[in-house]
Amino acid sequence: MKEQLINYETFIKVSNAISHSKEPEEVALITVEGIKTALGIKACALFLLNNKTDELEVAASYGLSDEYLNKGPVSALRSIAATLKDGPVAIYDVMDDPRLQYPFEAQKEGIASILSVPIQVNGKILGAIRVYTAEPWEFTLNDVNFVNALAQIAGLSIKVARYSKGLMSSIDVLKSMQEVQLHRSTRMTPYEGVPKSFSAEEYSRLYP
Repeated sequence: MKEQLINYETFIKVSNAISHSKEPEEVALITVEGIKTALGIKACALFLLNNKTDELEVAASYGLSDEYLNKGPVSALRSIAATLKDGPVAIYDVMDDPRLQYPFEAQKEGIASILSVPIQVNGKILGAIRVYTAEPWEFTLNDVNFVNALAQIAGLSIKVARYSKGLMSSIDVLKSMQEVQLHRSTRMTPYEGVPKSFSAEEYSRLYP
């Protein structure tokens, strides 16, 4: 019960921090730090799916070495691929599970178990959150639900932040276009202000 209360309190704090963040990178960092702290685990990382390359790219990590992060491209089709199709996947032993793409690198990093949870918004997969432990870990339903809930909140916040930044960029472009258009509409052409020439007949009609 105490562990559940701690997770609940952390969930509230992290979700509030995420909801107030306007930068996708900050959302990702707050999420991984919150999960690592709450579960008392070795590390946590948030990956975003690159639909062009089918690779999971690290958006933020906490507790992992640069060597492990730079071990090579993480294929969404080879690295715990079931996460993106079927939901959360728990790997108890990194050296005895064919679903892991880099088992030897994980062992060298001191990783024993991994929990992988998809980040999904409106039926679309944005990426995954992965939890790493230094000791073999039997992930409980509470662990999975906690990480899964934060993954969905983080995903929604990242999407909103991306949209907000894109919208702001569009607004800036429109403002620039309006300023140019306003400048053009108020600028005199080379012939503006020059007295108009009249023919003799027009002159006689205007000045009889």
